[in-house]
Amino acid sequence: MAGPLDDTDTRSAVQAVLGAEHAAIWSAGLATAYLPAGEQTALADAALAHRERRDALVALCEAAGVAPAPAAAAYATPRPVTDAASAAALLAVAEDDTAVGWRAVLERTDDPELRRTGVAAVVSAATVGVRWRGLAGTQPLVASFPGMR
Repeated sequence: MAGPLDDTDTRSAVQAVLGAEHAAIWSAGLATAYLPAGEQTALADAALAHRERRDALVALCEAAGVAPAPAAAAYATPRPVTDAASAAALLAVAEDDTAVGWRAVLERTDDPELRRTGVAAVVSAATVGVRWRGLAGTQPLVASFPGMR
């Protein structure tokens, strides 16, 4: 029986979204220093969701005998993070990046569990991204087609 990572395209997409999940977790760590107290629970919840997806991807890779992509020590931000609005904008970008990554996985796999995780991740990114875009003052609050650039 073929595994979900037996296909090169799927394996590459999984590694790419794993990188996006690593970056989202790092971004949450940076943003926590700038977001107001009232946003810290939402940030912690979003970071936990990214860590859970990251852990599931690492486990999937390891089960398939594939070395999971490691996290970088740091990531470049699209613009400097200096206040709550720029931190929220960074978080919105991180959500968009994970949605793009998960959409790529969805396009390349027919594995039911991986697809369920991918759909849930895209929905989560779209939902959580609304909060961060609102705090950043970014419009539109919702992407027309989450996961597409």
